[in-house]
Amino acid sequence: MTPQKLVVEVVDARDLLPKDGQGTSSPYVVMHYHGQRKRTQTVIRDLNPRWNELVEFNVNRAAAEIFGDTLEVDVFHDRSYGQTRRNAFLGRIRLSPTQFVRKGEEALIYYGLEKKSLFVWVRGEIGLKIYYVDEAIPPPPPVLPIEEVKQPPPENAPVESKEVPAAPQDPQEPPPLSDAEPPAATAGVKENTPPVEAPNISDVPTKDGDDSKPKSEDVVPPEVPVSDNIHENLPPPLSPSPSRHSEAQPEIQCAPELSPPPSTPTETRASSTSGSVPEVKFVEANGNSHHPQPIPRPLAMSRTHTMDSLDSTVIERPSFDLVDKMYYLFIRVVKARHLPTNGNPVVKITASNARIESKPARKTPATLFEWDQTFAFGRDVPESSSILEVSVWDQLNSHEDSSPDGATCGFFGGICFDVMEVPLRDPPDSPLAPQWYRLEGGGAHHGDLMLATWIGTQADESFPDAWKTDSAGNVNARAKVYQSPKLWYLRVSVIEAQDVWPVIAPFKEGSFQVKAQLGFQVQKTRVSVTCDGAPSWNEDLLFVAAEPFGEDLLFTLENRQTRGLVATGMARIPLTGIERRVDDRKVASRWFTFQDPSSEKTVYKGRIHLRLCFDGGYHVMDEAAHVCSDYRPTARQLWKPPIGSIELGVIGCRNLLPMKTVSGKGSTDAYCVAKYGPKWVRTRTVRETLEPLWNEQFTWRVYDPCTVLTIGVFDSWGVLEPDSSDEAVRPDYRIGKVRVRLSTLRANKVYRNKYPLWVLLNSGLKKMGEVELAIRFLRTTPTLDFLHVYTQPLLPLMHHLKPVGVVQQEMLRSAAAKIIAVHLSRSEPPVGREVVLYMLDANSLAFSMRKVRANWFRIIKVIAGLIDIIRWIEDGRSWKNPTTTMLVHALLVMLIWFPDLIVPTLAFYMFVIGAWNYRFRAREPPPHFCPKMSLADAVDRDELDEEFDTLPSTRLPEMVRARYDKLRTLGVRVQTMLGDIAAQGERVQALVTWRDPRATGIFILLCLAMASTLYLMPTKMVAMASGFYYFRHPILRDRMPSPALNFFRRLPSLSDRLM
Repeated sequence: MTPQKLVVEVVDARDLLPKDGQGTSSPYVVMHYHGQRKRTQTVIRDLNPRWNELVEFNVNRAAAEIFGDTLEVDVFHDRSYGQTRRNAFLGRIRLSPTQFVRKGEEALIYYGLEKKSLFVWVRGEIGLKIYYVDEAIPPPPPVLPIEEVKQPPPENAPVESKEVPAAPQDPQEPPPLSDAEPPAATAGVKENTPPVEAPNISDVPTKDGDDSKPKSEDVVPPEVPVSDNIHENLPPPLSPSPSRHSEAQPEIQCAPELSPPPSTPTETRASSTSGSVPEVKFVEANGNSHHPQPIPRPLAMSRTHTMDSLDSTVIERPSFDLVDKMYYLFIRVVKARHLPTNGNPVVKITASNARIESKPARKTPATLFEWDQTFAFGRDVPESSSILEVSVWDQLNSHEDSSPDGATCGFFGGICFDVMEVPLRDPPDSPLAPQWYRLEGGGAHHGDLMLATWIGTQADESFPDAWKTDSAGNVNARAKVYQSPKLWYLRVSVIEAQDVWPVIAPFKEGSFQVKAQLGFQVQKTRVSVTCDGAPSWNEDLLFVAAEPFGEDLLFTLENRQTRGLVATGMARIPLTGIERRVDDRKVASRWFTFQDPSSEKTVYKGRIHLRLCFDGGYHVMDEAAHVCSDYRPTARQLWKPPIGSIELGVIGCRNLLPMKTVSGKGSTDAYCVAKYGPKWVRTRTVRETLEPLWNEQFTWRVYDPCTVLTIGVFDSWGVLEPDSSDEAVRPDYRIGKVRVRLSTLRANKVYRNKYPLWVLLNSGLKKMGEVELAIRFLRTTPTLDFLHVYTQPLLPLMHHLKPVGVVQQEMLRSAAAKIIAVHLSRSEPPVGREVVLYMLDANSLAFSMRKVRANWFRIIKVIAGLIDIIRWIEDGRSWKNPTTTMLVHALLVMLIWFPDLIVPTLAFYMFVIGAWNYRFRAREPPPHFCPKMSLADAVDRDELDEEFDTLPSTRLPEMVRARYDKLRTLGVRVQTMLGDIAAQGERVQALVTWRDPRATGIFILLCLAMASTLYLMPTKMVAMASGFYYFRHPILRDRMPSPALNFFRRLPSLSDRLM
C-alpha cells in the first residue's frame, strides 16, 4: 500500500478577535492529526492574517485508533506580541476525514471558527486547502557489479547490526538446501538462523544475470512477526540508512512445477484469495477432507433431490435478509496439468439437466492449462439430476466420437460427484479452496484437474461473475453496479475582447458575439456592437462537465455580416487548468489569445478576457427536482455525514407480457435497474421467462430523507445473437417503473409489496405485469440530528447565493442526462441510452394536454379545503342548521373578546385535523404511480399521440392544424380568465386614482367616516356588530347583491382601452 500524507495549506483568516489589548492580534495556527502537532509562523498584529504555509502530516491508521481520525485546527494569539501573559484562544475547527479529498480536487474553503467552551467568545473564519497526496518511495540504491560482489561469510557467522553504518555490504547467501528436502520445506525456518528484521519486499534489488545469486526455491525466509502497520518497519524516506540492504533479501517466486504423480497420488489443495499468494498444502489421499470425493463413472446411481440436504442444514446468519434464498451448485474450474495436448482444451459440465462448455484454456509456460471460471447451476428444479459430471476435452476433437479400439477421441478424462455430498457454503464463510482431482477414463494418460464445488446462494462472492443457467452465461446479462461520472458546473464569464479588428481597419463598426462549445453543448453571448475593435459582454455561461476532463473548451469569435456569421478567431482552453471553487468568491480572470481558424499557422486574431471556474458548491441536477435522489454539492468537502442507508431487495416479477417473439413463441428477457444518487445497479438478465426471479439485494447511503428511489424493469435485446445489423442496435424496451419516496418509509421496517408496472403508450395505458420489491430504511443518526435535517435547505448554499434560472436549470439537466447516458453506455455490460433517459425522465417537459388537466385537478384538490370552509360559513349564514349557526356566533364572540385565543385555536384545530387523518394514513405499499390521478386510464387517443409527438412535429399537416385550432380554443379561455383577473385588480386601483371622480369621492368620504367611527367606538364592539350583521337571518337579508359589491363592480378598468 502506498503511504499517504495529509497536506494542509493554511492560507489566511478573516475578522479575528483582538486579543493583545491594543485592538489587534498576532495569530498563529496549531494543528493536531494522528498524534502529530504542527505550528505555523506568527503574523504580527493583523486581524486578517495571511500565512500561505503548507503543512504535511503522515497518515497512520494505527495511530488513528489511539488519537482519533479528526484534524483539529486551533488559532491562538502569540503572547510575545502585546500585553497578554498567555496565548489567547481565537477559535478552532474540527474536520473529519470525509471532508478530505485527493490532490487535484482541493479547493479553498473558509471554515467558521468555533468555541472551545460555552463562555468563550470567538469570531472569524479560516481559509484552508486540505488534500491527500501519495508519498513517493525513494528508489533503492544501485546494485554493485558482479565482479565486485564479495564471497558470503560462513553460515555460522554472526549477523552484523544495523547500527554500524559501514560500507554497503553484500547480501548474505544461505547455503542451498538438500535435494531430498520436499518443496514444502521452503517455508520452514533454519534452526541456526538468528531472527532478523523482516525486509521490505519492495526495496529488494534485483540482479538479472547474477549466477551467484541463489534460486528463490532454495531460500529460507526468516519467520518474524509482522507489524500491523507496514510503515512502522520502513526507515525515514528522506534519509535511508546505508546498511538497509546489507541483509539477505530472499526473492519470492512461484513454487516449481510438480512432477507427475506416483502410483499413490497425493492430493494438492491450493487455497488462495484475491491479491494474495496461494498457500499450497499436501494432504495424503486417505486423509480427512471436506471436499466431495469423486465417484466412478460407470456406476448406475438413483436420482435423489438435492433440496433434502439443503433443508437439513441450518444456516446461522443469512446474507440477503430482504429476499428469498436461491440455491445454486457452484463449480469453479481452475486449471489442469499433465494433459497430452498442445491445444486449448475445454471443460464440459453436466448438472441439473444442463450441459455447458467452458472457454478454451490458456496454456502457461509451466505446462498448465488455466480456466479460472465459475459456473452456477440452479437447484430449484425438482427433476434436476443429483449427479455432477465434469470432463475435459480437446477443443479440436471435442465431439464424442469413438475410435475403432473403443477409445474416445479428444477425451482426456472426467470426474463424477454426488451432489448429496457437495458441501453447503454461505457467507461469511471463507471461500472453498480448490483441489486436485485425478481424471478417469481418458486412456493411458492420467491428468489432474483442479476444481472446487459447493452449494451456495446468490450471496456468494462468486455469483456475480459466474456462468448462470438462468442467464445462459451471456456477458451482457450479468448483475453490475455502475457509478455516474462526477459532474461539475463550468462557469464561463465572458468579459471583453480586444484587437478583434486588424490595424488597417480601425473605427469600423462590427457586431460580435462569442460562441462557447464544450462537447455537444453550445452557448452564445448576446451581440455586442463596437467601433474600436474591443467589444464587451460581461455575461455568464454555464456548462456541465464530467470527470475525467477529456474535452477542451472551444471559443469562437463570430462577426455578424450581411452574408452571415463569419468566424474571425478561435481559442481552445483545456479543462484541466481551470480553477475550482466551492463558494461565491471571485477567481482571477485571464486573457486568452484568438487564433485564425482557417490557417494552420499561429496567427494572432485578438484576445479575449475570461473568468473560468468550476463551481463545486452546486448540485448538478440530473433528475427533476421533485423526484431527485441526491442533493449533495459536487465538492466532496461540503458533504455532510450520512443519516442512514436504504436497502432494496429485487425479488422478481409476475405475469409479465411477452415483449418479443423468439423461435415462434413470445418471451421476455427481463432485468431490473435501480438508481439512487450517483449509484446505479442492474440485476442479471433472466432469459425466456414471464416470471423472472432475481432475489438480489443492494444498499445505498442516504444523506437526505426527502429523496426518491427509482426502480425500472426492462426487456433486454442484448442477450440475443443478432441476425442482422438492425437488431444489433435495437434498444431495450421499457416494461415499467416504480418510485419510492424515502420520507414515507418508517425506519427499520421492511416493506415487501408487489407494485404494478404501468406503461403509457400511443395506444393508451397498459399494465405490463407486477414487480415484487422489499425496501428497508435504516437510520444511523440520533433522532434529534435526523429531525434537524428537515430544517436545513434542500439544495446547497450556492443555489441560494447565485440561483440558476428555471429554463437554464432544465437545459443543464438535459445536458447532464446525456452525459450520464454516454458514460454508462461505455460500461460492460452497457446500460443503454434509452434506459438512462427513461430512468432520469429526460423527456418529462414535453407538452401534454393530459398533464395540463391533471395539474388543474391537483389545484382544485389543494384548494378544496378552503372551498369547504367557505361553504361551511355560507351554510351557517343561511341558517340551514340553527345549532351550528348558534355555535358559530358563540365562537365569534369568544374570538372577538379574547383575540389572544385566535392563534392557539388555529393551531389546536390543525392538530385535531392531523390526529384525525392519522387513521387514514398510507401504510402498505408506499405511494406509487396513480393512473387515476394522472388521468391515464381515460385519455383521448389524439391527446396521447400529441404527447408522444416529437419537436418539431412529424404528423400530417391536417392533424397539426387541427391540434393548433384546439390549442387556440383553450388559449381563448385562458385569455379571458387573465383579463378578468387584471380587471379586478384595476378596479381596486381605481378606488383612489380618480379615474371615476364620483366613485373615488364616495370611497374617500366613506373611509373618513369609518375612521372617525373607529376612533370613537371600541374596536371589539364594531367587530361583533359586523359579525352579527353578516350572520343575520335570511329573513332580514335582501336577495339582491350588497351595495358595496354593486359599487365595486361599477368601478372602471382598463379593458376598454385594449385594441
